[in-house]
Amino acid sequence: MSTSEARVLLVDDLRSFVDGRDAEVARTSAAGVRLLEHYRDRSLDELWLDHDLGEEDTIWPVVEVLERAAFAGRPFDVGLINIHSANPAGAARMARALRRWGYRVAIAAESAEVGYLDGPT
Repeated sequence: MSTSEARVLLVDDLRSFVDGRDAEVARTSAAGVRLLEHYRDRSLDELWLDHDLGEEDTIWPVVEVLERAAFAGRPFDVGLINIHSANPAGAARMARALRRWGYRVAIAAESAEVGYLDGPT
């Protein structure tokens, strides 16, 4: 990866970046945890998080990894965490938890950057 390429991770069960930008995508919380751990000692430009990941799955296992790392004094190096969930209560709770640990967070619930490429299923 060249230094000019952004490192972007997206954790969302259905949506993708509508502009086709280069990003690594996880569709479940377990895959999100694995992807985040893969980048443990590297900087990320953006981390995009959805709250509800289908069935009974939510983003909380990923949030907990971020929290534990910060608690241990080794927070993940993330430029900006974008919360793009359509669940306002879940998004607010995620933002509070992550900001508490010093992460830079934006709530992007109405972001046109992520969407259903083939329409919602």
